[in-house]
Amino acid sequence: MALNYTYKNFYEMIVANAAVLPNKKVVFIDDEKITNKELLHKVDSFARFLEISGLKEEDRVALITPNSLEFLVSVFAVGKLGGVIVPVNNLLKRDEYEYILNDCEAKILITSITLAKETKDLSSVTQVQKTIWIDEAPTLDEKNVLFGEVEYTHPQSENIHVSKGLDDLAVIFYTSGTTGNPKGAMLSYKNIFSNLIGGSSLFEISQKDRFIIYLPMFHAFTFSIMMLLPIYSKSSIVIIRKLLPFSNIIKQSLLKRVTVFLGVPDIYNALIRAKLPWYFLWFNSIRIFISGASALSEDTLNRYTKVFKRAKMLEGYGLSECSPAVCVNTLNYQKPYSIGKPLPGYEMKIVDDEMVEVARGEVGEIIVRGDCVMQGYLNNSQATDETIINGWLRTGDLGKIDEEGFVYIVDRIKDLIISKGINIYPRQIEEELMHLPYVKLCAVIAKPDAHSGEIPIAFIVLDDEVDKTKITQAKIKTDLKDKLANFKIPKSFHFVDDLPKTATGKVLKRVLKERLREQGEI
Repeated sequence: MALNYTYKNFYEMIVANAAVLPNKKVVFIDDEKITNKELLHKVDSFARFLEISGLKEEDRVALITPNSLEFLVSVFAVGKLGGVIVPVNNLLKRDEYEYILNDCEAKILITSITLAKETKDLSSVTQVQKTIWIDEAPTLDEKNVLFGEVEYTHPQSENIHVSKGLDDLAVIFYTSGTTGNPKGAMLSYKNIFSNLIGGSSLFEISQKDRFIIYLPMFHAFTFSIMMLLPIYSKSSIVIIRKLLPFSNIIKQSLLKRVTVFLGVPDIYNALIRAKLPWYFLWFNSIRIFISGASALSEDTLNRYTKVFKRAKMLEGYGLSECSPAVCVNTLNYQKPYSIGKPLPGYEMKIVDDEMVEVARGEVGEIIVRGDCVMQGYLNNSQATDETIINGWLRTGDLGKIDEEGFVYIVDRIKDLIISKGINIYPRQIEEELMHLPYVKLCAVIAKPDAHSGEIPIAFIVLDDEVDKTKITQAKIKTDLKDKLANFKIPKSFHFVDDLPKTATGKVLKRVLKERLREQGEI
C-alpha cells in the first residue's frame, strides 16, 4: 500500500496550519495558549536567529531540555533552515553527552539551566559553537545566549526557508543496542510522516482532539505520536513540563479537555489504582489511551474497560529505528497481550535465524519493512548492514503472529533493558563497572519490576586482592554516580565467586536469570 504524502517537511505543516486555522489554539502550556499564527511567528523568529548564528543545511542541533515550548519551536525552526534535530535523553551524564555531540557533530546545543551541571561548557570538548539556554544561562557571552531574548531581537524573515524533501534527513535519535555506546538512528521526513499518516488514520484523529505530553519529548514515541501527529492532523497539544506530581497531569487532562493520552504500563498501573476523583471520571474527555514500551496486564486492561467506559486502551509497539510506531491495536478491535497489527503501508514478518518466514503462531524474530524503516545508523555502516537486510529491519525482538494477523512480543533477542520506556544497554554499565579497581568480572541483566517494567541488576566477582568487607552496594552505587545516569545504575548487586560462561568465555546471562528464578527473586 503506497502512502500519500501531503507535506515534504515539518515546516510546511505549521505554514499550512497558520494559513487555514490562524487563530486555533494549538499549544497549551501552563496558563499560556498559543495559536497556529503565533507558533509560526515564534518559529520564524528563532529560525532567523539560527541563520544569523551560522546554522546551515545538514548542520545538527542537539536538544537537551525538559519538556517545553522551546523544544517544539526548535524542531520546526531547525527544519526550516534544513538542519537536523538531535533530541537527546536529558537524564544522561556529561561523558555520555560528550560522546553523542561529538558523534553527530552538533553545531548548536539547546539546553536548560536545570541541566547545567552536565551540559555547561560542552563546547570545550565538542564542536558546539553556541549554546542556547531556554530559561537561565550560567554565563552570557558569544557562546551562551538566552532563548527568550532571541525571539524579541530577531524578527521573522520569510526569505530563509530551505525546502527539504521527503527523503532528506530530519532527525537523529540515539538508541540503544548491545554495545556500549548508543547509535544514532537517522530518520527522514518520509520515515516520520509515514507514522503520522498511519496514526492519524487508525486513531481517527480530528481537529477537535487534544494530546497531552508529559512523557519526555526527547523520546521517539513522544516526539512523533504526541508532538508531531497533532500538528499534522491540525489538532492541539497540552505540554506538561514535569511528570511529578502526577496529580497535575490528571488535573490538566480534565481542565484542558485532553482526548488522547499516551503512557507506559507503570503509569497506567498507578493511574488505575489511584483514587481518582469522581468528577474526573465523570467529566474527563479522554477517548483513547495509548500504551507502549512493555505489555499491559489483562487485569489492567479490564480495569480500564470498567472505569473508562467511553475510552479505548490501545497497546502498540515501536522502536526508534522505525520512526517509531510499527503496529497498534485498533479502535474497533483490541486483543489482550497483543501489540496489534502493522500501521498502513508497513509489513511485519516472523523469521528464523536464516531470515526465512516461519508458520503462523510460531516464534521467531520480528522484522519490519515499509517507509518507517530508518536510513541507517550514523557513522556505523556495519551496524546498519547487520540491521537492515534487503529493506527488512531486524528488530532483535522475538514474537509471533496469530491467524488474524495480530502480533505478540514473546521475548528479546538482545540483552536490552527497558525501564519506564527508556532503553538501557547492559554493556555500557558493565564497562563502567570494570573500570572500578575492585571489580574482576561482572554481568548486568534485567529484573522484572512492577513499577518500571524492568530494572538493571548486576552480578559481580570482586578482585582477589581487595578487602571484600569494604565493598558494599552503597559504595558501588556512589562510585558509579558520576559515570552513569541514575536510572542506569543497578538497583542491586549480587556478589558471586564466578560467572557461568560458554567455552569461549561469554557470560551465560540466561543461567543468571535461572538462578534468580530458583531463588524466587523473579
